Amino acid sequence: MQFVLDPPHGVAPVRLGMTLDETVAAVSAWGRPRVYPADAVRDFDLVSAEYGGIGFQAALERDHRVTAVTVWGPDEGEDPDVQVLLDGLDVFRTPADELLAHAAGKGRRVNNENPRAPYLPGVTVAFTRDTSQEVARDGQGLPVHFTSVLVADENYRAR
Repeated sequence: MQFVLDPPHGVAPVRLGMTLDETVAAVSAWGRPRVYPADAVRDFDLVSAEYGGIGFQAALERDHRVTAVTVWGPDEGEDPDVQVLLDGLDVFRTPADELLAHAAGKGRRVNNENPRAPYLPGVTVAFTRDTSQEVARDGQGLPVHFTSVLVADENYRAR
């Protein structure tokens, strides 16, 4: 199975702009998704699912439509038969620095001011390198590979 990041459109099978019902239907083939309605702590709906050790969440903010999709890499020691691809590179198996250099080589702007959370502005693809797991780390103590990736539109503002 492959999840292809398609910024700024989403991560198939979830597209930005989908309604809650459409989102739940899109991920239901993997099992029963969890739906977390907006509440006093979180002012947006959240649909959460998992496929083969890869976590998948869709945030529904403006007009209760999907505004961002986040995909989490596998837990320590897991090597699922799932790829999460950006421009043909596996986000969770390609070293983070190599993936960012590839994006820059394709003409994308890379904002790496915070090396724990670099992003590609304009399309919005945002990465995370934080984890408490025992994983390979680089000279700065950061995980060698990204631990999550978010896809949203150019107007998205992280909370």
